Amino acid sequence: MSILAIDAGNTRIKWGLHDGTRWVQQGAFATAETERFEEALVLIGVSDSAIVANVAGERVAQILSGILRSRGIEPFWAQSRAEQCGVRSSYADPGQLGVDRWAALIGARHLYPGACVVVNVGTTMTVDALSSDSIFLGGFIVCGYTIMREALARRTAQLELYQGAFSFFPDNTADAIASGALNALAGAVDRMCRYMIETGEDEPLIVLSGGNAALLQPRLQSAPELVENLVLEGLVRMGTENG
Repeated sequence: MSILAIDAGNTRIKWGLHDGTRWVQQGAFATAETERFEEALVLIGVSDSAIVANVAGERVAQILSGILRSRGIEPFWAQSRAEQCGVRSSYADPGQLGVDRWAALIGARHLYPGACVVVNVGTTMTVDALSSDSIFLGGFIVCGYTIMREALARRTAQLELYQGAFSFFPDNTADAIASGALNALAGAVDRMCRYMIETGEDEPLIVLSGGNAALLQPRLQSAPELVENLVLEGLVRMGTENG
């Protein structure tokens, strides 16, 4: 049975067609251009079912739903739960956890055994702790790379938004801002790894995904596993479990 998995985020909508064994096709487009999903469906062809993780709001949900139903596909809307696909949630209210974070945790557990720090670097960065016995312990939400840089440019008179590049010892303002943002993001990930070890967990594997993952990857203290579309991996497992 083929499953069409859709990850509707704040900046991009990622999709993939899985045939039960492997990914047949994958693609992405800007969330601001949600109507383009109709073009994607022409490329995708036939799908038995669709599962959607949507954190982009009701308008995006309505557009996606209309396009899928016009092709005879009734979408299944993924939701965060107390337990699913072998992962248990320690969130105070499991339903309040972002469904993209929940799917990423399930995807990480499917791909890797043992303790993990699951990191998704997009508009925001989420840093989630998954124990070796598959319990989601909790996590951070941090402003993403672009938001950090834009906030500095917007809220300070002398710091304009320049491109900048990472440097160990920045000698200009643009590089200082870029390096500061990347160091802040890397520090959040490294700190979560330390917290897990300090509380008796095994040393975790960092599982890294998201649009800015490649920027962050070389700045981390330990080498991560880079997964291009971790949320989609989790959605396929969730869809399979739900039949």
